[in-house]
Amino acid sequence: MAIHRTWAVLLAAAILGISGHAQVPAHQGLTFNGDGALRNNQIHWPKGFEPSQADLFAHNEIDIQAGCKIAFTNLVDAEAWPSWYSNSKDVKVLNTPDHRLRKNARISWETFGFHIESRVWEFEPNRRLGWFGDGKDVHAYHTFFLTKTPEGCHIDTEEVVKGPGAIQFREQQPNTMHEGHQLWLTTLKDRSEKH
Repeated sequence: MAIHRTWAVLLAAAILGISGHAQVPAHQGLTFNGDGALRNNQIHWPKGFEPSQADLFAHNEIDIQAGCKIAFTNLVDAEAWPSWYSNSKDVKVLNTPDHRLRKNARISWETFGFHIESRVWEFEPNRRLGWFGDGKDVHAYHTFFLTKTPEGCHIDTEEVVKGPGAIQFREQQPNTMHEGHQLWLTTLKDRSEKH
């Protein structure tokens, strides 16, 4: 009897389109620019920062003809970012002796017109790098995922941003974060391929 009741409930839910899976519209922050449909399911997200919870989300990717180790080395040399990524300013790594990123490294910097205080959460050499970022009315998690390819390295970068500042940014400058991250990947590619 219980089996028949469960089956009937599931059938009714399917007919009415009210199952608990993918019937609920995604949050606007994930769907507004199409980037949400491209997200990489191998990326690790900290609790509270899953893409479905984003007020603003960006996905970008690129293939480079250089090894992942070279690209990762350029990413962890954060204080050098402004010399090749124009959307970063005043980058300071606050708590590592060599001023390079590692697990729990703290960064003070500016990007997209925001002053951001960041902390590295995920650090897997030549593979994964992710940090939290807090600024005025924004809380974010930004990650890079590197995959070795026959030609070099494929890099995905994704960011979840939450808060009223993220909503305002999305509404007033809907493509800016995507374009900024594409610039980051393009200049990372150029820099990595020269070494």
